[in-house]
Amino acid sequence: MSEHRGLDLVALRKFLSESDVPLDGELRADLISGGKSNLTYAIFDDSSRWVLRRPPTAGLTPSAHDVAREFRITSALQGTDVPVAATVALCEDDSVMGAPFTVVEHVTGQVIRTKSDLEALSGDDIDACTGELVRVLGALHNVDYDAVGLGALGRPDGYVARQVTLWASQWGRVKTTDSADVDRLHAALVESIPQQSESSIVHGDYRIDNTILAAGDVSTVAAVVDWELSTLGDPLTDVALMCVYRHPALDLVLGEPAAWTSPRLPSADDLAQRYTVTSGRELVHWNFYLALANFKLAVIAEGINHRYRVGATVGEGFDKAGDAVPEFIAAGLRALKGQTV
Repeated sequence: MSEHRGLDLVALRKFLSESDVPLDGELRADLISGGKSNLTYAIFDDSSRWVLRRPPTAGLTPSAHDVAREFRITSALQGTDVPVAATVALCEDDSVMGAPFTVVEHVTGQVIRTKSDLEALSGDDIDACTGELVRVLGALHNVDYDAVGLGALGRPDGYVARQVTLWASQWGRVKTTDSADVDRLHAALVESIPQQSESSIVHGDYRIDNTILAAGDVSTVAAVVDWELSTLGDPLTDVALMCVYRHPALDLVLGEPAAWTSPRLPSADDLAQRYTVTSGRELVHWNFYLALANFKLAVIAEGINHRYRVGATVGEGFDKAGDAVPEFIAAGLRALKGQTV
């Protein structure tokens, strides 16, 4: 029996063996991530190394932390131009380990998470890395989701309108104070929703630290990770969020000096231009998408602020998240006026 919470290595070994996964020696485990999101473990024997993900052991809701959904998406993307970890096994039987879990092959590489992680990289390295990140996002959006079996992943029709409604509703649940600017931005977004939009697989949270870069070569993405928010929707929402994540206020949301806000990286406008070139997709109604991304991040920041104020956050760095809210709201209002964000 494993000493790690939510992980039973005896049960896991039996499941892997019955799933025809070759095993060599005793299974061992190291915790990779045990925060509020999914529990992630490195699993290894004498010959192989895998990654196991399962929902938290407490506070689980039926729709949250859907590791099975993530597994199906990455399984469907095998063999496409989108680099993902090779999928190994999915267990949806709660009796095995108390919750569904997934096993994928371990991807050797590096994760650039903070500004200090960028220090060892040259300007050319950073330019090549961001170019590759944008190329991979374009490749994702160009995947034929019906052809890879993901046509039932979401409802792309009306996606943008539902996003505006969703984040306004979320604001109503988490706001710690009323804001006339938030109301103004929401009203302006409602009036500006594009009548038509494209549809694609969207990642939902795309930036440098949600990828694994190849070991010793940051110009290659070894795997895109964290697919929990992925669905079928408007590809420009992904692009805009990637660009808005460059705002310095993201540091306040994440509670650390994020790599993606570093001034050493290309500007948001540069990233958007690179996306257009690499994907062949024009950024139609771009100011709307930038405003929506800022609105979303403002609501996320307020949600963190709300949880901090009621003592529901774990760890440090969450006390300044509320300061990011007016920053993103102001940027969203500027975007709708066609000003620099």
